[in-house]
Amino acid sequence: MISTQAPFMDLKFHVQTYGCQMNKHDSERVYGMLESMGAESVDSIEEADVVVFMTCCVREAADTRLFGQVASMKNLPVRSNSPLDQRLVAVGGCIGQRDGEKLFENLPNLNVVFGTQNLSSLPALLMDAYGKGGRYAEVMEASSEFSSELPTDREHSWAAWLPITVGCDNFCTYCIVPHVRGRERSRAIEDIVKEAEGYVASGVREITLLGQNVNSYGRDLYGEPRFAEAIEAVAATGIERLRFATSHPKDLTDEVIALFGKLPCLMPYLHLPAQSGSNDVLKRMNRKYTVEHYRSLIDKVRAVRPDIALSTDIIVGFPGETAEDFEATFDLVSSVGYSQVFTFIYSKREGTPAAKWNDETPRSVIQERFDRLVGAVQESAFKANQVDLGAEVEVLVEGTSKRDDSVLVGKSPKNQTVHAPIPEGVRAADLIGNMVTVRIEEARTWYLRGAVVKGCQAAR
Repeated sequence: MISTQAPFMDLKFHVQTYGCQMNKHDSERVYGMLESMGAESVDSIEEADVVVFMTCCVREAADTRLFGQVASMKNLPVRSNSPLDQRLVAVGGCIGQRDGEKLFENLPNLNVVFGTQNLSSLPALLMDAYGKGGRYAEVMEASSEFSSELPTDREHSWAAWLPITVGCDNFCTYCIVPHVRGRERSRAIEDIVKEAEGYVASGVREITLLGQNVNSYGRDLYGEPRFAEAIEAVAATGIERLRFATSHPKDLTDEVIALFGKLPCLMPYLHLPAQSGSNDVLKRMNRKYTVEHYRSLIDKVRAVRPDIALSTDIIVGFPGETAEDFEATFDLVSSVGYSQVFTFIYSKREGTPAAKWNDETPRSVIQERFDRLVGAVQESAFKANQVDLGAEVEVLVEGTSKRDDSVLVGKSPKNQTVHAPIPEGVRAADLIGNMVTVRIEEARTWYLRGAVVKGCQAAR
């Protein structure tokens, strides 16, 4: 018999998360909902009675990975002492929203499908699968709820994702997001501030404001973007570190840029996806800005915060990309001086305009361009990190190294990964979630390494 108080009391669950920060935030809500039903989270599929996949469909590889993982579970034995005679499998996120019940056709061991618009339906769907057997799907086209209204179990007690918008109205020709996350909707600024105040009161030290396009926050509610106002309101809660992602260049205003020089809590890091350095390609992508405008934004940001770290997204091999187009992209990456670049080979997504466009560029040519760009990215990242060699950097400690538990790992204000040996006589547990000052003795391409010169602040 299923308990009405804690219906999943005897069940263990595991969540696999792919994709963007919004998916990671939604996964924290899945943890919260299932734990509120009495279930216990575990670290592996083998230990779990319920497995939830929070999926991304931005690139084709995500589909392949999901189908492979779900199919491979068919013959995996149920854990000993499990109250179930089979493992329940649920698929949510963007692939769940896109494919809905069609997933059942190819995945016979799949029990539940839910979309991005109805995260709150997962407990009821699992209850039906648990109590009645069978297969259940619910995918809504739109919803008035925000996932932040649901129970949560955050990955880190000292850091929080705070969604301020969901969905996207940009309709870039390569992107499936507006079709699976819906049109853009903003939360009331009062609700955002209330949630931020709760985080600060509970000891959260870093908040990241989230949205597919945070810069256009408020346009649907107030008739014009009010993102700068939202940043200032959250900063006024007393949060120590504040970040945001992701920005669209066409909507990054002077008011928002000015805050990098005004608010001490706004970290000196900006992710500003360029996607291409060619105006012709940007036009076909429907990005609605030019390379010249993009470069002017970089100049403005650096004028108010010279030490800011910049990252971007670049797509190589977009349909119709010429050698000249790629050289323009290569020049952008080489000249801006990014700290990090997320590089992708174009992946066709059914349902987008670009999926219908033919491109005769040989795959070998696209791969050669991609490899060349990766080399430039590594050179740029290495050079950017050399600036901090010998400096003292404040680091928010996140844990210990997977390779060496005597080494701390944390993030600098510029979002760099920083390693430092644990000081003698100090426990790692006493440092995690706190700030330490590290003098940088080594600057590599993807991380900094040094020694702790000032101990942690007392935990709040």
